[in-house]
Amino acid sequence: MIQGRPSRTALRVAMRRAAHQVTDDPKVLDDPLAVKIVGREAASTLPAISDRFSPAALYMRAFMVARARFAEDELALAVARGVTQFVILGAGLDTFAYRNPFPDLRVFEVDHPATQEWKRQRLAAGNIAIPDSVTYAAVDFNTQTLADGLRAADFQSEQPAFFSWLGVTMYLATDTVLTTLRLIHTMSPQNGIVFDYTVPRTSLKFTEKMIFDTIARRVAATGEPFQGFFDPADLTAKLQEIGYTHIEDLDTAKINARYFANRTDKLRVAGAMGHLMCARG
Repeated sequence: MIQGRPSRTALRVAMRRAAHQVTDDPKVLDDPLAVKIVGREAASTLPAISDRFSPAALYMRAFMVARARFAEDELALAVARGVTQFVILGAGLDTFAYRNPFPDLRVFEVDHPATQEWKRQRLAAGNIAIPDSVTYAAVDFNTQTLADGLRAADFQSEQPAFFSWLGVTMYLATDTVLTTLRLIHTMSPQNGIVFDYTVPRTSLKFTEKMIFDTIARRVAATGEPFQGFFDPADLTAKLQEIGYTHIEDLDTAKINARYFANRTDKLRVAGAMGHLMCARG
């Protein structure tokens, strides 16, 4: 992300989630606010944009809605276990907090101040109300830590929480990702997290590398290049070393089996580069 400018990646994610609402049936992620938050003008172009999507872009749309659905499914299980705090790291234009079905769940949105200000503008333009259950934790990682930002937002670190960290780890150094995962577990061993990650290019097949290269070029062109990659087995071992005991890793085949089985359209995940991970104590 370029200093002082809201994330372009966040807008691309929001546009694809909105496109899913108007183009795909059945919906993997039912998000009635997805179109509102991107704005009427942008929303009016969504069907045409969706029709022109390349296969790589179609796969990315599928992955983006699947990871959001996975996070919300796991959050529901966490709430059933008694969790009352939900932290969205790198919230971007995520809309969960504004359609939160859990009355006792407090939602913390962690993001760069510039992105949060931009989001507030998009919420206002879309006439989307901000519930009292939402707390914004503005964190400039050039000068603050995640712990600092949560502390300032009155997050109760001694109480269990569930974290969502989507579309972020691949833009960070691997050590930074592991430090954050360690911090979350240190706060409370009962904490859980869902995040996605990208495998190394060298582990992909020829056609998968082509998809990887197409996506990597696009994100690099916006000033937000890929940086961090994880081997699945190595990442699982590192999570176990940290202290996470329940670990679930979804690769392409598992994601398609869970969220895209028996569809009559072409919406599915492909390319093998993206994984979904759930870990908790």
